[in-house]
Amino acid sequence: MLETLLTYLKFPFVQNALVVGILIALCSSLLGVTLVLKRFSYIGDGLSHVAFGAMTIAAVLKMTNDMLLILPITILSAIILLRTGQNTKIKGDAAIAMISVGALAFGYLIMNIFSTSSNLAGDVCSTLFGSTSILTLTDEEVWICIGLSIVVVLVFLLFYHRIFAVTFDESFAKATGMRVEAYRLLLATIIAVIIVLAMNLVGSLLISALVIFPALSAMRMFGNFKAVTVCSAVLSVNCALLGILISILAGTPVGSTIVAVDVVAFVLSCIIGKIMGGIKK
Repeated sequence: MLETLLTYLKFPFVQNALVVGILIALCSSLLGVTLVLKRFSYIGDGLSHVAFGAMTIAAVLKMTNDMLLILPITILSAIILLRTGQNTKIKGDAAIAMISVGALAFGYLIMNIFSTSSNLAGDVCSTLFGSTSILTLTDEEVWICIGLSIVVVLVFLLFYHRIFAVTFDESFAKATGMRVEAYRLLLATIIAVIIVLAMNLVGSLLISALVIFPALSAMRMFGNFKAVTVCSAVLSVNCALLGILISILAGTPVGSTIVAVDVVAFVLSCIIGKIMGGIKK
């Protein structure tokens, strides 16, 4: 098995998959903690469906670079969701459900009406579950992913304290003179970028798991924001790496394999947390 793995690691497409997978897992985990604490855990699912709808439109328009359409639409939707979540008439979960179901339905409808593929079911399955897309990345897509991932990590590090403040108490942050709306906009943009990147890794339907599970696993063992964020990043990267390697060796779908590893890590974290009584620092 080790020889087989080493043989696979020599192929460029496997190396690209590992690089992209690790970067996406890292970015997802950083914002995952914030989303869980703000009770917006399901926003990843809603935005992934929006990205799916935008992707179908780009396919119909035969755009060579669909990122030019998918990213702006997803960012706009993220801003709308985060702003609507503050509205007392339409709660955050209701807004996410509306946009999620609507975008998914329209996307699938458009794919059926303007279908240009003889294997529509296969295309939909690949898009929703990320079955093979991570192993067929072009060099351009890899570099785009590397560039956007670096931007996400740098923004998170530079604005860490402000993100922390907005996450726990927006009212207090606003009272201290912090431009809460601006940082909410920043969060929405980063979240949208992560969702678009993650579609190639786990597909539209499994993105929420990539965002939520590492954060929840870390929370079972640690009690402060910084420790949870670091632990979440470490867990997410290792689960993504292990999931990709297992999928290559076993021939299983990449996205679902990574999520399965995340679920196992969550169960183990719960057990460790109970045994140790939780590590509070």
